[in-house]
Formats: sequence, C-alpha cells, structure tokens
Amino acid sequence: MGLVVLIAGLVLFLGAHTFVTAREARTAAIARLGKAYWLVFALVSLAGVVLIAYGFYLYRAGGYIEIWSPPRFMRHIAIGLMLPAIILITAAYLPGHIKAWAKHPMLAGVKLWAFAHFLANGDLGSLLLFGAFLAWGVYARIAVKKREARGEVTTTRAVDRGWTNDIIAVALGTVIYLAFAYVFHPVLIGVPVFGV
Repeated sequence: MGLVVLIAGLVLFLGAHTFVTAREARTAAIARLGKAYWLVFALVSLAGVVLIAYGFYLYRAGGYIEIWSPPRFMRHIAIGLMLPAIILITAAYLPGHIKAWAKHPMLAGVKLWAFAHFLANGDLGSLLLFGAFLAWGVYARIAVKKREARGEVTTTRAVDRGWTNDIIAVALGTVIYLAFAYVFHPVLIGVPVFGV
C-alpha cells in the first residue's frame, strides 16, 4: 500500500513539474486558467509531496524491501555529496558566481541530492523515490538545454556583484546542511546521518 501511495505522489509531483517543460501546453493552460494556473500547480505539487511523504512512511512502517546492500563507504560518499547539493540549491536564490557556473543550480542540486541518496540506499522504496527524482532532474536539464538552444531561456552569465552572494550561499547552505544532518534527518526521517 505504501509503495502505491508513494508512486501516486511521485506521479503528481514530478508530473506537474514535467508539465512545465511542455511549453505550448503550459502556455495554453495559463491562457485558459489565468492566475488560477499557479494555484492549481501549487496544490498538485503539495498533494504530491504529502503523498510521497505519507507513502514512504507507510512503506517503511511495513518493512523495507531490500534489493541490495550498499557498501558502507557509499553512505560516506552520500554525506559528502549533500553539502554541495544544498549549497547549489541555496545558490539558485542568490545570483552570483556559483549560479553562473552551475547555470541551473536548483536542478544540479536536486540531481546531486537524489544521486547521493540513490547510492546510499538499496531498498525498493528508496530506489523508486530517489531514482525518480534523479531521472526527472536529468530530463529537466535536457529540456532546459533544448530551450536554451532555441533561445527561449537565458542563463546567468556575467556576475557584477562580487562574491557576497556566493559567500552567503556557502554559509547558509552549510547551516542548512548541518540542520538537516543533526535535526531534520534523525528526528523527522528517523535515520541519523552522523555517528552510525
């Protein structure tokens, strides 16, 4: 039951975010719905997140379905990859050198997050969850690259603000990383990050 709910959540959330890449259909939907489009998008995305979280909770409560057992060092690699992943996601909101270098730091951060967790987990639910996000991240980056080639999207290139936003992105990203590692992950997810 948990896997069914999890998959339904992934279809809703990633489906809504994939629809964004279908530019003609999206434009038509915005023309038809007006500002209500953004409300519908937000509600569908939120419903997806809730179903993903609840489905994964049900799945874990019913017992993991082990597919393979990742070597212990994979966990350490995942922990190491999570710091740049969170810094990249933070940098998406702070235009600077990091954002210019990464071009699409949100997508890069999501892919790195999903890849890190995909490496460290060998159970079916985790592989579905993180594999789906990783596949979506790759697809979304390819879609953006095609739009860039057609001149529909411009990426951040020149940075004239100095390094202030980059320093903020690294500092804030590090604080968020530590908060996730020491509070969010062990308390809400039930899986300690360090010391295991």
